[in-house]
Amino acid sequence: MEVDGGQQNERWRSSEKTIDDWLPITSSRNAKWWYSAFHNVTAMVGAGVLSLPYAMSYLGWGPGVTVLVLSWIITLFTLWQMVEMHEIVEGKRFDRYHELGQHAFGEKLGLYIVVPQQLIVEVGTCIVYMVTGGKSLQKFHDLVCPDCKNIKLTFFIMIFATVHFVLSQLPNFNSISGVSLAAAVMSLSYSVIAWGAPLSKGKVAGVEYGYNTSSTAATVFNFFNALGNVAFAYAGHNVVLEIQATIPSTPEKPSKKPMWKGVIVAYIIVAICYFPIALIGYWAFGNSVNDNILITLEKPRWLVAAANMMVVIHVIGGYQIYAMPVFDMMETVLVKQLKFRPSIALRLISRTLFVALTMFIAICIPFFGGLLGFFGGFALAPTTYFLPCIIWLAVYKPKRFSLSWLVNWACIVLGVCLMIVAPIGALRTIILSAKTYKFFS
Repeated sequence: MEVDGGQQNERWRSSEKTIDDWLPITSSRNAKWWYSAFHNVTAMVGAGVLSLPYAMSYLGWGPGVTVLVLSWIITLFTLWQMVEMHEIVEGKRFDRYHELGQHAFGEKLGLYIVVPQQLIVEVGTCIVYMVTGGKSLQKFHDLVCPDCKNIKLTFFIMIFATVHFVLSQLPNFNSISGVSLAAAVMSLSYSVIAWGAPLSKGKVAGVEYGYNTSSTAATVFNFFNALGNVAFAYAGHNVVLEIQATIPSTPEKPSKKPMWKGVIVAYIIVAICYFPIALIGYWAFGNSVNDNILITLEKPRWLVAAANMMVVIHVIGGYQIYAMPVFDMMETVLVKQLKFRPSIALRLISRTLFVALTMFIAICIPFFGGLLGFFGGFALAPTTYFLPCIIWLAVYKPKRFSLSWLVNWACIVLGVCLMIVAPIGALRTIILSAKTYKFFS
């Protein structure tokens, strides 16, 4: 009987390894440190960066600069915590965010805390990227062919989605590294255009920097929504453990060293992109700036058209980076719990349905600024600003009132405030946009 039990355990371990070798996150572990750099740039410098001047117009100079700098520092700190905790248990790797949550809070509670938030972030980001890709394609079309017939945004979102029906079949993170590298290069390029063009033209005539809302209540709600916009811009934490899972690790050379090297490079690029766009965009256009600065820019036409196509290429890569952990969750449930056989057909059907769902929701609610604020506050604030701090306190248990304890609690308090106020402002923005919106327009 013991022999039979041993054989059963061996067969179980063998089947688990076969499944892990098939799942997107754990199937390939040969990434280099620079993979971490451009995956993190692609994950972070996304749609959110284009809304930063718009966020500044509702925050104002003082609060705006403070929020931008604080967010950069806090999110770099919490990202470092996650990289450190990837291999906190000797001989084990927490390849997924929810696995770290389960270690900190217990098997069931960890799942209930992390998975819903992570899914909201990743699915929400994919929806926002569908909207961004469609709007940028529409802007490109309008600039290149101003005399052409007007085409509905719905069709541009559908065109953008067709790319993902194909790319979503790539098996794992390392297989999308080429797409991610192209996306990272594009993000840096269009960011330079987004602040270079307004800088060269200077301020628009009659630029105003004051709050241009009709009432105090509107000013407050817009301020809250702007906080959510900034939170959305720092969104890489939801895929950081999954990115680190692709890097090889040994006791002598743990994965955290190359991963952190990549993160530092990524955050320098983030600073080069974020701060000039936010400050120069707001300086040039004041409170008349659009919720996507590239939509505000009109001339030189060829340069703005090129920038919008760069955004399209970037959000193609960004969508895939955020979709891959969702594919991993879906396929884990289908194969491990529902006992489907790992196959190309299973992958084709499940991933195609996911792309179709995000496309449909994007067509229904294409409110860029409101969506950023809502998802930024409701889901990105917890998973980016304070959940890593709570896990750190639960795992390491630093001494009360020590520097580590105080810093973590400060991040938790700020993050919770952000999570409460940002969705309130964003929902108001979405409701106001919806009043004048016709479905499938």
